[in-house]
Amino acid sequence: MSAAAISSEWKDAADVPPAERVADAALLIVDMQNDFVRIGAPLEVPDARATIEPIRRLIAAFRALGRPVVYTRFYARDTPELMWLWSRQCQAEVKCCWKGVKRTYADADGELECGDVIAELAPQPGEAVIDKFGYGSFHATDLDARLKALGVRSLLVTGTVAQICVEETAREAFHHGYRTTLISDGVSSFAPDLQAATLRNFAMKFGWVADSGTALGWLKTAGKS
Repeated sequence: MSAAAISSEWKDAADVPPAERVADAALLIVDMQNDFVRIGAPLEVPDARATIEPIRRLIAAFRALGRPVVYTRFYARDTPELMWLWSRQCQAEVKCCWKGVKRTYADADGELECGDVIAELAPQPGEAVIDKFGYGSFHATDLDARLKALGVRSLLVTGTVAQICVEETAREAFHHGYRTTLISDGVSSFAPDLQAATLRNFAMKFGWVADSGTALGWLKTAGKS
């Protein structure tokens, strides 16, 4: 864990200027994979499809600014593990998010790798893709080292599922010293009440919550500072 430096003038999170909230930012896209987003996917989150356009706009802005865009992919292990008890689709009968497994989906042509990032948000060559075998994107990965090597000090976090992998990742980011913002229209859940609670709780103790339009405005402000 590393402590993030803050100005002595800031007495509350609301005091931090928008440009500082997204200073030296990276965009983090959590688990927008076929087995979560596509129609008929084993762990389908239908609302995830509504986040594609907001995330696209953020990707375009970050790429235009030359700022890092980082992806994560959740994978389940192919041998029994504790997670199987809560996500039965990850067991051998379905093989949700198993590496190397392909399946068909109602909204796509042909077989797709179940763990791949959806084509609508596909990484460009050179953009980091972090594979993980748990909920949090920092746990047992080199994400922190990669971000630090890129000079990243703040994160805008999008993806699915809001109250599981997204929240776990965003909380980890806080504990690693990153100024972190959850993008409200860029995260999704199968349970709207849990998503609402996640956003409210995160804003209370861990970071900021903003919609994509507001965050894009912050980025423009940061670019002028």
